[in-house]
Amino acid sequence: MPLPRLALTPEVSHGPLDGAWWPRCDSLELELPSLVAALEPDRGSTVRITVDAAQWPDPPHTIMAPGQVIAVDVTGSADEAHVITLDCDTVGRWVLLVVPPQEPADTAARLMAAAADPELHLGASTLLTR
Repeated sequence: MPLPRLALTPEVSHGPLDGAWWPRCDSLELELPSLVAALEPDRGSTVRITVDAAQWPDPPHTIMAPGQVIAVDVTGSADEAHVITLDCDTVGRWVLLVVPPQEPADTAARLMAAAADPELHLGASTLLTR
């Protein structure tokens, strides 16, 4: 897979999101290895991912990536709709807005920029409804 389409908040996040991720498809098996590699540089680590059940139906429980194990947890919490949370061994926790793969490029670019803007302090639901 090519590099992930990712926008991160500069420095330390001060809001509900640390940025945004725009996957190319809805297959976690294809998409997660490149996302995890971009955020967790240490090989041999275990990364725990939490995803929204409505957005990712029937996800695998574990994904093997080169040098890493990705454990996938599913939530049905409305607070975590359209969000992916990555708990990484060496870099901590990332909470990212998931821009739906089918979004047009201009809409996705606006959503990613807004999610990574430390001044906005907006959650995923608010960003997607605007």
